[in-house]
Amino acid sequence: MSTTNLDGHLGYWLRLVSNQLATAFARALQERGLSVAEWVALARIDASAGLNCVQLAGALGVTRGAISKVLDKLQDKEWITRTVSDLDSRVQVLALSRRGRRRLPELTRVAQANEAQFFARLDAGEQALLRGLLRKVAG
Repeated sequence: MSTTNLDGHLGYWLRLVSNQLATAFARALQERGLSVAEWVALARIDASAGLNCVQLAGALGVTRGAISKVLDKLQDKEWITRTVSDLDSRVQVLALSRRGRRRLPELTRVAQANEAQFFARLDAGEQALLRGLLRKVAG
């Protein structure tokens, strides 16, 4: 008999919920020609005017190489632009392109619908409590 009871491990439940939520979202985005990493980058770029590649990598907790690949894909799709900073020619400033700004509202609705469907079992108060607890744990 096992001495480990997974039901008692919060990490197990967090991983299970995260995997289920992410899998459904990834499928919905894939139908629209986008990855979850690309969506997260687009949303962060939209929320942070003047963001550069290094700042984006830090905000997302990924390497510069990883974010560079994501940004290359978004630029190939013409959803973002990279311009040289006026302050430092070694820095590229990120922005949504016209095409990216047009697509973002639809993608945001997809994200909201995925989350609403997934968390429908929780009432608004429970969702707010969960959100607060997760923020607290995340630091």
